[in-house]
Parts: sequence; structure tokens; C-alpha cells
Amino acid sequence: MLSAMSEPKAENLTWHIGEVDRDARATAYGHRGAVLWLTGLSGSGKSTIGHRVERMLIDRGAFAYVLDGDNIRHGLNKNLGFSAADREENIRRIGEVAKLFTSAGIVNLTAFISPYRADRDNARALQPNSFIEVHIAPTIAVCEERDPKGLYKKARAGQIKGFTGIDDPYEAPAKPELVLDTGALSIGECAQAVVDLLRKRGVIA
Repeated sequence: MLSAMSEPKAENLTWHIGEVDRDARATAYGHRGAVLWLTGLSGSGKSTIGHRVERMLIDRGAFAYVLDGDNIRHGLNKNLGFSAADREENIRRIGEVAKLFTSAGIVNLTAFISPYRADRDNARALQPNSFIEVHIAPTIAVCEERDPKGLYKKARAGQIKGFTGIDDPYEAPAKPELVLDTGALSIGECAQAVVDLLRKRGVIA
């Protein structure tokens, strides 16, 4: 069901098709566009892994970019909070942005908690052949021990309500393309596993 915020309002629209298609972009860039959807609890390592993969791809000449959850909420999604409806709209918008980035030939990495499986499934449905779900999956104990932003401490103290993993649910992916336990693997090992998957999937050579 569409939330009220996402119901279509504009009329008389036509999708304009340009002169450069995805195959032409892939030829020009030397790789295909794709979205690596990094999902996991706060403190799991999504952004850290995303930026390391971005660095590795850029170093090899690929066109890559990280869409980070906090960064997006500073601009595009600054009018959204953390209610279930706002989380749904947050991920809906990012799914659409990721689709545009993929069609532009970018290997884009989204680093969002994206706690609800249905929202991630909707994002996948926008580009099923280019969507790669990566579950960053240390235990919550590991995430809470790291607590890089001090959010778990605040949630435990009741200063933050609706915090994912504490008093709001996190629905783990049912069939992700890759699972990475950052409690057992280094950031370098996780990033290399992502790059290896991109190569296996034919996104990069």
C-alpha cells in the first residue's frame, strides 16, 4: 500500500528516453550499473564497508558512490523522522534514487538500516536484475559495544524511542546475496568479499 506521502499527484507526464542507454554507458565506463543495498543495525559497519568498497572501485577506475543514511537525512529526506511510515518513505525515496543511479551506470552503495523487509523488497522490485542485498550482520552485542554515535546508550536510558534493535524491530533479510559478520571479519575482508561478488555477478570485470 502506498503511503499518503508517496501517492501520485502529478498528471500528464511522459518518461523521456534519451540517446544513451545502459549498454552504451557500460561500454563507456567499463562496468555495469548496480545497487549494493547494505542493510544492518546501527553500528554494524554499513557506511564503513560502503566507503571502503567505493574507494576500491574508484581506484580501479569504476564510477561508484555511497548513499549514506545520515547524509541523506541532512538534505533529501530531512523532513522525515523515524516512525514506521517515515522509515517506509525514506527507503522508498532511496530506492528511486538508487534506480536512477543504476540507470546512469553508477555502482551505488546504499548504507541504510532499512529495518523492514517489505521496504527492501520494494526497492529490489524497482530493479530486480541490478539489486544486490548485503546483510551486515554482527550481533547486536557487538554493535552496542561499538556504539560509535552513543545511540544505544541513549536508547537504553530511554532518551531515544523507537530505536531499531532495542524497542523497534529489525527484520533480517530472508535471502540476501551476501552476509558479512563484521564481528568476525575485518573491514578489508568484508570489502573484498563485496568486490568479489560484483565481479562474480558481472558488474565489474
